[in-house]
Amino acid sequence: MSHIYLHGKTVARLLTAAVLAYSPAMPGVAAETYKLDPLHTAVVWHVSHLGFSTPSGKFMNIDGTLVLDRPNLAASKVKLTIPITMMDTGVPEMDEHLKSKDFFDAANYPTATFISNTVEVTGKDTAIVHGTLTMHGVSKPVDLDVRINKFGENGHKEPTAGFSATTTIKRSDFGITYYVPILPDEIRLEIETEAIIPSAPTTTPPTK
Repeated sequence: MSHIYLHGKTVARLLTAAVLAYSPAMPGVAAETYKLDPLHTAVVWHVSHLGFSTPSGKFMNIDGTLVLDRPNLAASKVKLTIPITMMDTGVPEMDEHLKSKDFFDAANYPTATFISNTVEVTGKDTAIVHGTLTMHGVSKPVDLDVRINKFGENGHKEPTAGFSATTTIKRSDFGITYYVPILPDEIRLEIETEAIIPSAPTTTPPTK
């Protein structure tokens, strides 16, 4: 009986070849483009009022796109546009003051935008999205701490991805300096969003 001795690396190569030979090929998964769902997307801000309380307001009807690469999240990209003119605190007088030249000057700067530059994956369902926020005519780097909530389908059977994100910015960085430091400079932002791949519209054939 003859004995054949194989080097360890040779065995490893043979085993790998055998596994590949009997394993089905993994299909390529391309990045997909999602649309932010304005019904389920909001940017909520919180700011201290002289230390007595922390009022909040929010921006809704946000427009944006997400290029989601699930096998390689670091290659994903996001862009969103926030309508400053649609700020809502629940108090009309406060809304008007915040939209005035004292603060956001919404008449001259009606929107703010955030465009991602890189995505840093920090865990199984967490990441830091490094990007640029443009607001009040000023562009500054901003990092979003993001948590992936869920991938699946919504009630309309549309592919859906849900995320939560937080960050803190200084309004003075964007030229909004009214009453600083009596009113705090730092503003905490919380973002909740669902991004979907909309269903293709159904067309009804014309009747004869």
